[in-house]
Amino acid sequence: MSTPVPFRLDVSDADLADLDRRLASARFAPDIDDGTDNAGISSAHLKALVARWRDGYDWRAQERAINELPQYRVEIDGIPIHYVHVRGKGPSPTPLLLTHGFPWTFWDFHRVIGPLTDPASHGGDAADAFDLVIPSLPGYGFSSPLTRPGINFVRTADLWSTLMREVLGYDRYAAHGGDWGALVTAQLGHKYADELIGLHLSSLVALPSGWSSDRPWDLLLKAAEASTPENREAVVAWERTRAGHLAPQIVHPRTIAHGINDSPIGLLAWLTERRLEWHDPAQPFEDVFPEDFLITTAMIYWLTETYPTAARFYYEAAAHPWQPSHDRTPVIQAPAGLSLFLDDNPPGASFAWIPAVYADVVHQVEHPVGGHFGAMERPEDVVTDIRDTFRTLR
Repeated sequence: MSTPVPFRLDVSDADLADLDRRLASARFAPDIDDGTDNAGISSAHLKALVARWRDGYDWRAQERAINELPQYRVEIDGIPIHYVHVRGKGPSPTPLLLTHGFPWTFWDFHRVIGPLTDPASHGGDAADAFDLVIPSLPGYGFSSPLTRPGINFVRTADLWSTLMREVLGYDRYAAHGGDWGALVTAQLGHKYADELIGLHLSSLVALPSGWSSDRPWDLLLKAAEASTPENREAVVAWERTRAGHLAPQIVHPRTIAHGINDSPIGLLAWLTERRLEWHDPAQPFEDVFPEDFLITTAMIYWLTETYPTAARFYYEAAAHPWQPSHDRTPVIQAPAGLSLFLDDNPPGASFAWIPAVYADVVHQVEHPVGGHFGAMERPEDVVTDIRDTFRTLR
């Protein structure tokens, strides 16, 4: 394990010029229907984003905003890890690990950083302050380059335990996650429950998950199989919005990576499509995800060339199925808080199974509005639920 070193983002003018040349010579696929996003992001929508990217989007302003956060890089077991570490302002801030997913980056948490670290300045109680640690998943963004196979959400939990305890010196800590981050956090709550104060999830997951199946690309189909005849059509429609990325990133991530790693508009389209499909349509898309945020997300993947290793995270989860670390039940032993955003779950979903997986649910809220990107879509709800979860566990 290396010594952490401060990290500051400083992209070269040459890299930005190369990007602009690629954008200028982009070939857009023709729209052969009504030009809506029903069959994937339309050329009209993508052309508007690229026009903003080339004229009006200010990467240097985004770079300055990111650099306002205290960032570091450290090597753990030969794997480079980038993380943000913001100290809380309060009498006794609780260390809190925030883990993102795909197509997220660490920047997906930027709306919750202030309220969680400095609650008194955001209408809250200083006693609820947290020290935030926000790493980039291995092979994502500035946690790169990832040069070894076998790194999935299970292995990431091991890395995070080392980061929190051995690198940063926290004996015990809280953890939160969404998407892959929820599975990483659930694994911490399984294998490392003794070092967790507790966990909070904005995406509901189980262990073992569909990634322990010999057909993980079928994991969403289980919802349709469990649905009733009355809501099956709605469940299948919901699953269609979630399934598009699974097969290519599980089965042949290297092949699709060649095209996306070479094309900035391909990268922007692929990442933005996930946002279009997985957010709650009850909220206007542009309000939740401003164009500049979508472009900055693509920039982080583009500049680091990490789409290939991010996509491979799916392959590695399927290739190395989850195995229990102990035989205690329920499998997730750490105290848990759950934010259940209803659009992020199949229509009519039952949550009756939760006590069979989570030993101690200390806080559970069903939110009628919100989808897969809790910290971006409903930051106030996520902040409130995190505070309420850990207020009695500190």
